[in-house]
Parts: sequence; structure tokens; C-alpha cells
Amino acid sequence: MIRALAIVFLVLFAGSASAQSVSFPSIAVGSSAAGPEIKGWIYKPAGPGPFRAIILAHSCAGTSAHTDVWGKLLVSWGYLVLAPDSFGPRGTKAVCTTPGVVTPNMRISDIAGALDYLATRPDVIKGKVGIIGHSHGGSTTIRATQKNFDLAKRGLAGGVAYYPGCNPAFDIGIDLPVLLLAGDKDDWTPADRCRQMVAGLAKPALVEAVYYPNAYHSFDNKAPDRTVPGGGGKTHRLVYDVVGAPDAEARTRAFFAKVLN
Repeated sequence: MIRALAIVFLVLFAGSASAQSVSFPSIAVGSSAAGPEIKGWIYKPAGPGPFRAIILAHSCAGTSAHTDVWGKLLVSWGYLVLAPDSFGPRGTKAVCTTPGVVTPNMRISDIAGALDYLATRPDVIKGKVGIIGHSHGGSTTIRATQKNFDLAKRGLAGGVAYYPGCNPAFDIGIDLPVLLLAGDKDDWTPADRCRQMVAGLAKPALVEAVYYPNAYHSFDNKAPDRTVPGGGGKTHRLVYDVVGAPDAEARTRAFFAKVLN
């Protein structure tokens, strides 16, 4: 089964003409210890560049078709995209039912490494790098923008967090622009936790939070309505939102056009 999943994964990314395999070190920063060497995929627009860049942080399901969809979409907007795999090098495929195996805080070292790697590429504009993440990757995005990690000095300019798991106790130090997109019907990463976090921010003006009243978790993913297992034996509903998804996409495009200009 694992071998079959690996073959599907390789075919998925090999089938994308713009996806190139790369690797770079995971770098200790703040409270995030260095991890193993990280593998990832570069999606690149046509032409020599240089381009503004976006780091694409995958969900708790790991790199997947969803990663490929977003990689290609961001390239169509003119960005070079780096999609790191934070799970494979740590010996797991997904953490949806085992969230403690790889945490968003652990992934910050991967983001630091990704930023340093992008800074070495002549086809990337220095200091013009954003991050976007979904679910577990959304939580990683919120963590990456915290003042104590100071990733701005590595070139991070801001991030978009789709349905993140917000932590009002530990994530109030956001120090870079953030677009937060959450669903009020999300039973996995509740929007009210994000409201509490935003209310306690030291710099609330940096965060634009949008809450979609009829959106569930994974509301941007054009997949059939489904129920999936999470941690602690719970299950969660995932539903595509025909209203929220296109609005969130438009806001995401406008956000990056502004902060990476």
C-alpha cells in the first residue's frame, strides 16, 4: 500500500511539467529545532525570471493532488512556488489522526530552510517571498509569521492561512501581514478559536480575517462531500463551498499582489 501511494505521488508530480524536485536543509530557528533534509517541488512560470516566490505548506494529509492544484494556480498568477514535504523526511505520510507526530512549530525550521534556499536562486526576487498553507499548513503559516521567529529577515513578507488551527495562547505575536480564511461550520479547526486569537493580537492591524458563514473545513477543495478521521477518534466533515472558495481565491490573489509588490 505504501509503495502504491509512493508511485501515485511520483506520477502526480512527474506529470506536472513545471514541478522540479529539490532538497534543502531544515534550519533551527527560535523554538523550532532543525529537522532532516527536506525534499520539495518547485513550480516555475515560463521564462528566466526573476520571480516573486511563494512557499506552499501542505495540510495534515501531506503533499497531494491539492498541493499540485495550488502549485499550478499560483504559477498561473506569475509566482515561483516551492512546496516542501515536511512529513516524508520525518518518516510519515500524514498526521491527520496523529497531530503530535509533526507539529506546525516543528515545520518552522523547514520554512526557514525553504527561505534560505530560495535566497540562493537567481530566478527569485530577494525579500519577496510569501507563504500559503491549508489546515496544518495554515497553522504553520500562522506560526511562521510570529515575531519570535523573525522570518522577515530571511525574506518572508506575509502569509495566507486557510482554515488554520489557531492558538490564542501562543499565536498572538503575529508580526507580518496575514490573510486568515476560515469557515464558521468548520468542526476541525473552529473559527471561534481564530476570533479569540485575533482579539488578543499585539498588532491586530496586520491580520485580515474573513469568516465564511456556510464553510466547512477544506472549503477550497473541489472534492465530494466527505467525512474523514481526525485525532482522538473524532471525525470531521469536509465540504467544498461554492461561494467561499472563489471569494477566498480572489482575496488570496489580491493579498499576494499587495504584499509581494
